[in-house]
Amino acid sequence: MTAVWGGSQVLAAGAAPVTAVSEDSVDDGFAAGDEAALNDAYRRWGALVFTLAVRRLGDQEEAKDVTQQVFVGAWNSRKTFDPRRAPLRAWLLGIAHKKFVDALERRTRHLRVVDAVGALAGTAEQAKPLTDSLVDYVVLVREIEHLPEQQQRVLKMAFYDDLSQSQIAERTGMPLGTVKSHTRRGLMRLKSRLEVDGEAHR
Repeated sequence: MTAVWGGSQVLAAGAAPVTAVSEDSVDDGFAAGDEAALNDAYRRWGALVFTLAVRRLGDQEEAKDVTQQVFVGAWNSRKTFDPRRAPLRAWLLGIAHKKFVDALERRTRHLRVVDAVGALAGTAEQAKPLTDSLVDYVVLVREIEHLPEQQQRVLKMAFYDDLSQSQIAERTGMPLGTVKSHTRRGLMRLKSRLEVDGEAHR
């Protein structure tokens, strides 16, 4: 697998010439766990998945990551692939579609967090230094994990599950006022933590 998954070699491998092995043989080999079939599958369809990823996500670096996720995910779940039900190409494209949706949803959650934190900073101009330096979704998730448990809970339900405060109150059994209090306190703590990190990295 080294030739396929070697970091920046991802696209080069995707553009490699297709071997003379038949598509049916690749399908059967993949289902049987043959790593040579994984390499063949990537040579055949890696560039296609990458092209579709670029179209859906609009970012080449993110498309590279998602393309690799598609093939790694497919390989890890190869026991669920049945070449008698669908060809490998169609199965891979189905996985790719799910990965594209996941990537877009992560982006939406990330922007929701940034918007919420930015709103507490006042005007959009006041929030700009914060969002410019700390838009990395991983950083935001990490900081949420440092909040008190109840604040984590309501913010995760708001950001990840896209629930309103009324829906969170109904689902958790908390009074609406308590949900609002946890939300505001959590956002204020998150804003403070992000601003401290931002100062540390200047």
